[in-house]
Parts: sequence; structure tokens; C-alpha cells
Amino acid sequence: MSELNEVISEQLSVFIMGFAVIIILLAIVLIIQGAKIRKMRRRYEAMMTGNGIEDLESLLVNLKNQGDMLEDGQREHKAMIEAAQAKMRGMKSKVAMKRYNAFGERGNDLSFSLAILDDNHSGIVLSSLHNRENSYIYSKPLEKGVSQYPLSPEEKEVIALALQQI
Repeated sequence: MSELNEVISEQLSVFIMGFAVIIILLAIVLIIQGAKIRKMRRRYEAMMTGNGIEDLESLLVNLKNQGDMLEDGQREHKAMIEAAQAKMRGMKSKVAMKRYNAFGERGNDLSFSLAILDDNHSGIVLSSLHNRENSYIYSKPLEKGVSQYPLSPEEKEVIALALQQI
């Protein structure tokens, strides 16, 4: 046992130096980690100040709720836009008119045909026939570009002109 004590006594200074180096290295690591934690704490406090929220969990919950509300609003806006687009397709947006002399006698082109159609090719054709003594106005409904009433060549032409519009 005394030999063991002698070996330990001889090597004691080496062990102490080794442990001192290890303790110094651990102290350096501890200082570096403390600096990183302080830096992270400053960033966290800077992020959390001014919004009235105490912790990160509450902030994340609030952000998720706001995101959900934005998604709901976006869905409502999308539905409104789709409804407006459907309504616009039904609006009368294709209009064409042709003036002509209906009776071929003296006079000007005072008669006319007017087509007012929507994107589904539905609407009306108005025709006004004018001569020296009288003026007549006729209205013919259209469904998908076809009327249940006979159409004159001028009315057919004005429907074709209206359907050519984009």
C-alpha cells in the first residue's frame, strides 16, 4: 500500500494540473454559454416588448388565431368574387346595332335593329321600322342565341355582330 501512496504522491501534481486545466476549460465553456443565453434573452425580451403578451406561447396562439381569421376572410372574399363573376356572366354586355332603310323607299336609314345579349347568348332584339307615316317597334326575346319568333335578316345580322364581341 505504501507503494501505491508513493505512486499517487509522485503523480499528484500531474492530476492536479490535469484537473485544473479541465476546470479552466469548463469555466470558459460556462462563460461562453452564459453570454449566448444573455444574448438570446435580450432578443426574446426585445421581441416580446410592446405587444402586451407575457410569453411566447400566448404570442403563437394569438398569431394562429389571427391566421385563422384571415383564412376565413379570404374564403368569404373568394365566395363574393365567384358570386360577382357568376352575376357578371348574366349581365347584358354584348350590344350591337344596325341602321337600315326597311321599306326601300325614299328616305334615310331611320329603321334599326339592336341586339342586347349576355355571355350565355340570351337577351333581346329590338327592331324599329320607320316609314313616312308610322314607326313600329318590335321586341323579340333570345335564349342561347335563338328566338321563338321569326327573325329578319337584319336581326340575324345584328345578333351575329353582338356575338362576335369579346
